[in-house]
Amino acid sequence: MGIDRKHTMHHSTIVDAGPDTVWAEVRDAMKLVQIVSGPAVKDVSWAEGGALERVPSRYDFTMVFNGGLVQQEIAGRDEVQRVSTYRAVAPTSGVSSYLATIRVHPITNDPGRSFFEWSRELAIADDADPEVIEGIVAMMEKQADAVRDHFAATAS
Repeated sequence: MGIDRKHTMHHSTIVDAGPDTVWAEVRDAMKLVQIVSGPAVKDVSWAEGGALERVPSRYDFTMVFNGGLVQQEIAGRDEVQRVSTYRAVAPTSGVSSYLATIRVHPITNDPGRSFFEWSRELAIADDADPEVIEGIVAMMEKQADAVRDHFAATAS
C-alpha cells in the first residue's frame, strides 16, 4: 500500500496557562522543538545567523531515530496576534516540503487558559520510506498534546 503524497494536519488543545505565558515559550523555536520532541531530537540550534528576534531565521535539529537533519526557518511571526509560521528549507527523511503555523488564542472567559492550534502541510517525496513517514506523522500527531502537557506540568 502506498503512502499519501500530501498530509494536511490541524491539531488544537486547551492549555492551562494564559496566552502570554504560552506564547513566550512557543514563539521560540528552540524551546518549542524541545517541548514537542524532547529526546527524539538532538543538536537543536540556530543556524546561519538565526536568532529568536530575527525573522526570517534559520534553525536546525537532528532526528534521533534516523539521523535526519531537519533544516527549518521561521518565515513569519506576528507578536500581537501570537502567530508564527515556519517552513522546511531543505528536504529531509522523505519530506520534500513542509509549512506550519502555530497560533495561541486567549480564552475570553478564562484568562488563565489559552487555545493552542497547529496547522501543517507536508509533501512527501516519491522515494520516501513509508515507515519513516509514518513515524514522522505519528510524532506530529502528538505534538499539540505535548504543548498542553508541558504547561500542565509547570502549573502543578
